[in-house]
Amino acid sequence: MSKCFKDNFRDEYMPNQYIIINGEGEEFKLDLKNIEACPPVKKDHELRQYIISEEIGGVCTEPPKHIQYLRQLELVDYEPASDVGHFRWYPKGAFLKSLIEDYATWAATEWLNAIRIETPIMYRYDEPDIKEQANKFVEKDYRLKIGKKTLLLRFAGDFGLFKMMREAQISYKQMPVRVFELSPSFRLEKRGECVGLRRLRSFTMPDLHCFCKDFNQGFEEYINLTKFYHRLLTGLSLSYVLVFRIVKKYFEEYSEFLKNLIKSIGKTALIEILPSMKHYWALKSEYQVIDSVGGNAQLSTVQLDVEDAERYGIRYADEDGSKKGCIILHSSMGSIERVIYALLETALKNKTDSKLPSLPVWLSPTQVRLIPVADRHISFAEKVQKSLEENEIRADIDDRDKSIGKKIMDAEKREWAPYIVILGDREVESGKLTVRNRLLSSERKPHIVELSLAELISLIKKETEGKPSKRIPLPVKLSARPSFT
Repeated sequence: MSKCFKDNFRDEYMPNQYIIINGEGEEFKLDLKNIEACPPVKKDHELRQYIISEEIGGVCTEPPKHIQYLRQLELVDYEPASDVGHFRWYPKGAFLKSLIEDYATWAATEWLNAIRIETPIMYRYDEPDIKEQANKFVEKDYRLKIGKKTLLLRFAGDFGLFKMMREAQISYKQMPVRVFELSPSFRLEKRGECVGLRRLRSFTMPDLHCFCKDFNQGFEEYINLTKFYHRLLTGLSLSYVLVFRIVKKYFEEYSEFLKNLIKSIGKTALIEILPSMKHYWALKSEYQVIDSVGGNAQLSTVQLDVEDAERYGIRYADEDGSKKGCIILHSSMGSIERVIYALLETALKNKTDSKLPSLPVWLSPTQVRLIPVADRHISFAEKVQKSLEENEIRADIDDRDKSIGKKIMDAEKREWAPYIVILGDREVESGKLTVRNRLLSSERKPHIVELSLAELISLIKKETEGKPSKRIPLPVKLSARPSFT
């Protein structure tokens, strides 16, 4: 038996190792049979919960709490006339989805100067590379029979992108080349796995692929992308557990770089060390969210791929004119739908006696709910709404024939409106607004302050600074809105 064969055989059956590296770059051993013996795990509740849920295999049987709020907030609902895992999006849900899509696109194109493409969602199964990839996703693809042809709905954004890049003329001087696509994707997940927005059969992936000339440039790009997704998720006000999985030989060579990366983010990370190459990637990072019932789901990922360029024939022209295969970085923010799941679960997880669940102000469909006390105050509400709209603040007016108490309850329970403004005679005469701030309120004690219109605008501008914005997705007056749930 040759030494090479012996080494490969040994590596194949060696167990994976786990370590923890904290935000200061200190390394700790982790024994999955005794995780309490690792100090950073004891300190970090979310990291501990992730290890129990994912690595040890603790089963969470309780459904995530966001499901009961999808209809209550009038965002999204199951579509009985479609397949399982396909949803109808109501106006506020479609708005939220499109704003996050804008955020992902803006970040990729502005922060990273990525170029944007679009590719088909349907491909021929008889294409050799597509067939090879599809056969690895056993029974997880939608197949259509059109005449004598079998077509696939894509389950990843790789198909069209890799064919496009195979035909592209790329010079080493242009690398890394970063390509972004919003990819409608379809995976035939098991019926029991389709739970709310955590896992679907139809979803949208903001895919970002980076093409690098060699491993060193690929590793530099990997560092950039890992920081990029930290910044992106932080901008969504999402906390996450940071996980790295790396092949042993690469960890031995790049461990110091990895520690410095973790220190730059300032977050404790779980590292899984694989004895040998088992996938197309040598190194990957995962950003795992912990939901309100202790389950977990992967949001973003960055994968340093050392194999697929050769498989798909993607090459670049090197300095000496020769054609060479490149290193590919696969990455995504996570499906838009799963990001919404994470936002709602984070809001519900943070709910306490002293804190109400809420979305970030820049993502709230209604940022300011104006409630006129009587019909004679509606014209004043219209002037306030117009001023807020001119400052790119989404405000609406509850002019329905309901009590003030019912209007406030609807704004809090059905809208999660960050700011509720009551407008009566006193406000009309003084110009001061009575503002209920959801971000500082509790169920028992609302936080109510008096602000001028300019002060309210300034407050919201500070909350939404540096984020994309859209107009309110429904008629300004609630009396003009249809009810969808």
